[in-house]
Amino acid sequence: MSEVRSPNPKEVLVHELSASDVASSSRRETDQDEKLKAPWWSYIWDYEPGRTHEERVFIQKLDVFLVTMLSFGYFIKNLDQTNISNAFVSGMKEDLGMNGNQINLVDTAWTVGYVVGQIPSQIVLTKVRPSVWVPSCELVWTVLTFCLAAAKTSNHVITIRFFVGLAESIFYPAAHTILGSWYKPSELGKRACIFHASSAAAGMFSGYLQAGVYKGLNGASGFAGWQWLFIMDGIISLPICIAGFFILPDLPENTRAFYLNEKDRGMAKERMAKVGRAPRTKLGRSAFKRIFGRWHVYLLTILYIIFINIGPSPSVNPFALWLKAKGESVERINLIPTASAAVQLVLTVTFAIVSDAIRHRASIMSVSTFLGGFSALLLAIWNIPDGLKWFAFLMQKASVPYGPLSMSWANEICGADAEERAIVIGIMNTLGYAFNAWVPLLTFPQVDSPTFRRGFIFSTVAFVAQAIITGTVAFMYKRDQRKGKAHSNDVPEIGDEDGVIAP
Repeated sequence: MSEVRSPNPKEVLVHELSASDVASSSRRETDQDEKLKAPWWSYIWDYEPGRTHEERVFIQKLDVFLVTMLSFGYFIKNLDQTNISNAFVSGMKEDLGMNGNQINLVDTAWTVGYVVGQIPSQIVLTKVRPSVWVPSCELVWTVLTFCLAAAKTSNHVITIRFFVGLAESIFYPAAHTILGSWYKPSELGKRACIFHASSAAAGMFSGYLQAGVYKGLNGASGFAGWQWLFIMDGIISLPICIAGFFILPDLPENTRAFYLNEKDRGMAKERMAKVGRAPRTKLGRSAFKRIFGRWHVYLLTILYIIFINIGPSPSVNPFALWLKAKGESVERINLIPTASAAVQLVLTVTFAIVSDAIRHRASIMSVSTFLGGFSALLLAIWNIPDGLKWFAFLMQKASVPYGPLSMSWANEICGADAEERAIVIGIMNTLGYAFNAWVPLLTFPQVDSPTFRRGFIFSTVAFVAQAIITGTVAFMYKRDQRKGKAHSNDVPEIGDEDGVIAP
């Protein structure tokens, strides 16, 4: 009788073939040949030969409705944030007398509201349907955005931005929690980064919008160009908020989305069970004891704190302030920095595709860290040729794709525990922005513009720390996988899915 060795995670289980095994062996060889003939598009998007037609249709529905809705939501959130920066360099600074560090205080107010709302919002999300809670918060911040157009002093802006931050605190962690509840690890990175890429699109759109509004509406009906920017922001946001009530699918265990039938709902639960994603259970003392008894919450939170605080706050745009100091026109100040957002957009999608293909988040995150660190180093030196300075400013946002990839990674690391996944993502974001309430005041104060010497020196050091913590998390996760404490991504080997080698 043939002897069978115990399976090793790094080896393929080998059987001595008997006569009766020949047919099955031939089939396996045929399957292997098929795996080697992957179509060209498999390097860009999902490729699973074993996926049924029903599952393909199901995923297409999620992509069309869920990813699109979340991307539009994140677009309007970032449009709102970017508009503050563009309004500041387009007349708001002068009209409201914001000549000191008031723009930093505006960011601090938003951040305090954002931090205060994070954990409560994530806890509410475990009890209330996302299709109710998320659009409701979007509606509140849209109304407040309209109010910004009526601000008469910097204190008005500071107060309104606090409540905007409170309303917006739900969106980012909730979106990643929802995405992680529907997509498998081989699918998640691309969707998370496409969702996040909408922030770059918002940055570009805000620049074009402000340039157009300033040129065409400045002074119309008694409103300055920067005021019209907030009015247009609200008009764009309102229909997206309303659509969210009908399109967000909630979670697999309680969805009532009109575009998912009963088979889709059953398939969603089976898919998540297959990859170890647990459905929600009661959130009690035992859950918190379990969560804080693991390394995940501590190291992932440190990782995200560094990421969030590695550069200036959203309303301080060193690129735009440098252009303003050079005497560029308002139109050019708003248009030129959109090229940096374009770099962010392209790299976010590219890194997502590569990350899902090789299934090694840390490697791609490290590339993002290197590009951002190199740019920060050049700007810290400052006295460099103009061409190199332009390159550094354009590549500044190459570090941004690290964020959505880290959230996808957290979804996978905590995937076997739904409560841990929601709470850890919430804590990561909360503490990241808790530090962001005061760190940029010290590192990138407005009065240091346009050189921001200490800020860029800080960023260079922080990128080194980011590389170290990324390697540490990768080591701990791999160690847990070897010990069997972490559920591996779809199958025993990273890079495989249902026996199909990911291209």
